[in-house]
Amino acid sequence: MKKFKKILCGGLVAAILSYIGLFLVFFFDLDGKFLYYVVGPFLIKHYDNMPRKDMTKSEYAMDAFPKYEYAQEEAR
Repeated sequence: MKKFKKILCGGLVAAILSYIGLFLVFFFDLDGKFLYYVVGPFLIKHYDNMPRKDMTKSEYAMDAFPKYEYAQEEAR
C-alpha cells in the first residue's frame, strides 16, 4: 500500500509539473517564439540557398502548350 501511494504521489507531482510547464508555454507563447526565432531563420536560410531556374532567361512562346480537345458526345 505504501508503494502504491508513493507511485500515485509521484504521478500527481509529474502531472502538476507538466500542467505548469504547458501553461507557461501557452502564456508566454514560447512555441510561437521558437518557430519565429529558431525554425524560421533556419528554413529561410535553407530555401534561399536552393538553386532555381532563372525564369527571365527562358523562352516564352504562346504555342508551347498542347492543343486540348475534348471528345464530344454523340447526339441522341
